[in-house]
Amino acid sequence: MQYLLGLDIGSSSVKASLVDAVSGQIVAQDFMPKQEMPIKAVKAGWAEQEPQMWYDNMKEALANCMKASGAKADDVKAIGISYQMHGLVLVDKNKEVLRPAIIWCDSRAVPYGQKAFEALGSDYCLSHLLNSPGNFTAAKLAWVKENEPEVFEKVDKLMLPGDYIAMKLTGDVTTTVSGLSEGMFWDFAGNCVSKELLAYYGFAESVIPTIVPTFSVQGRVNAEAAAELGLAEGTPVSYRGGDQPNNALSLNVLKPGEIASTAGTSGVVYGVIGDVNYDPLSRVNTFAHVNHSADNPRLGVLCCINGTGILNSWIRRNVMSDGIGYAEMNDIAAEAPIGAAGLSILPFGNGAERILQNKEVGASIHGLNFNIHNRSHVVRAAQEGIVFSFVYGMEIMQQMGMSLDTIKAGRANMFLSPLFRDTLAGTTGATIQLYETDGAVGAAKGAGVGAGIYASTDEAFATLRQLDIIEPNARDAEAYKEAYARWKALL
Repeated sequence: MQYLLGLDIGSSSVKASLVDAVSGQIVAQDFMPKQEMPIKAVKAGWAEQEPQMWYDNMKEALANCMKASGAKADDVKAIGISYQMHGLVLVDKNKEVLRPAIIWCDSRAVPYGQKAFEALGSDYCLSHLLNSPGNFTAAKLAWVKENEPEVFEKVDKLMLPGDYIAMKLTGDVTTTVSGLSEGMFWDFAGNCVSKELLAYYGFAESVIPTIVPTFSVQGRVNAEAAAELGLAEGTPVSYRGGDQPNNALSLNVLKPGEIASTAGTSGVVYGVIGDVNYDPLSRVNTFAHVNHSADNPRLGVLCCINGTGILNSWIRRNVMSDGIGYAEMNDIAAEAPIGAAGLSILPFGNGAERILQNKEVGASIHGLNFNIHNRSHVVRAAQEGIVFSFVYGMEIMQQMGMSLDTIKAGRANMFLSPLFRDTLAGTTGATIQLYETDGAVGAAKGAGVGAGIYASTDEAFATLRQLDIIEPNARDAEAYKEAYARWKALL
C-alpha cells in the first residue's frame, strides 16, 4: 500500500489522516482530544498551550488511524504537517521547550508590533514585510525578551507550531519561507530574512531555523520518533504549511484570483494574488503562499476573524440546553427570520481583531427585546454576526482589487450549517463551492508532492470531490443587506 499521512495541529484538536496516494481517498482519520484542548489564559488577552500536548494528541490520533486502517509502518510513504499559524515555540540548544507556546489568539504583543511599525516606518514594513509587525510571532518574541529575560537568554531557536512537530519527528529544527512570512521575519524585497526587523528587536539571526522548501524532503523520521509512533525510520517529512495556506492548498486554491475559506474556532477568507500587494492599514495580511517563489510570486491575502466558531461553541455551552448539538442548533436558528428580528451580535470576543486594526472590542449583543426574542433569535444572530464579520473583511480585500465571485470551502465546521452558508452567499452575492477535504488531507497530498509521489499539485488534487454548490438567493438579498447594514453600523 502507498499511504500519505497528514497531520493538522490545531488549537482545539489535532487531526491525523491517512490518504491513499492513488485514489486520493481517506483510508482512516481521527482527531484528539474529543473535547477541545485547553487554552491557558493567565491574564485577559493571553493564550498559551503546551507544545507537548499537541504531540501527545497527535500520537494518539495517529495510533487510532493506523489501527483502524490496518496500515503497516512501511505503508506510510510521506508525512505532511498543517499547523495553527503565528504561534511562538522556543527551544534551547538541547531542543527542550523553554516555556508554553504563545498561540495565535494571544494579543499581549500588540504594543510591541505597533512600536516596531512606528520605528521601522510604514514604508519599510509595508514594502518589505507586506504588513505591520502587528501581533505576529516576531512581536511575541519581543514580549518574551522584555518580560522574561531569563527565558530569552536561553533561546537557541524560535519555531512555529508546525516546525516544532517536524522537530519531534525528525530531530531537525527547520522552517519555511511561508512560515517566516507569517511571523513577520521575511523580507519580500530582499528575498531574505529581514535584518532590519531582527536588528530593531535585538534578535540574533541565529534564532532563525534552517530554511527548507515547502514542498521538499525537509527531514526524515528518526529512530526515536519511529519507535514511539509506529512509523518507519527514514519516512520523509515532505511538506508543511500554516493552517490557512494549507486549507487553500487542500482546495487546490493556488492561482491568482482563487478564494478559500474556513470557519473553525477562527474564521478566514484567503485569496491568492500574483503580485506584491498589501492593505495600508494591515487589517488583512499578505503572506507567502505555499507555492510562492521570488521568480513566480504567489501571495495569500488573509482576512482572519478570531471570534467565529468559538462564539457558536460559547452559545451551545451557555445558551442551549444540555445535550443539544450543533445540528439541532442550526434547526433552532432557522426558526428565526433573516436579521433575527432586529437582534445583532458582534462576535469579537476572542482577542484583538486584525480587521479592526488590532482593537480588542469584545463580543456584544444589541437590540435584545425580552418580549420579542428567544433562543432561536440569539443563535441566528450569532451565526449572522459571524458571517457579517467575514463580509466586513472581504470588503477590505475587494478594496485591494480582489474579486470575490466564488468561495471554496471544505464541508466542515461552520460550513456544515445551511444557515451560515446561505447567509454568506446571500450577503456577499458569491457562489460557495463545498468540497470533501480538510487540512489533514491537504497536508497529506502536499507531502505527496514534496516527496515526488505526485508530479504536480494538479495531479495531487485531481481526485478532489465537489459536494455542493450554494448560489445566492436574489429574493432574500435585500433582507441580508439590511441586516448587515444594521450590524455594520454598530462598529
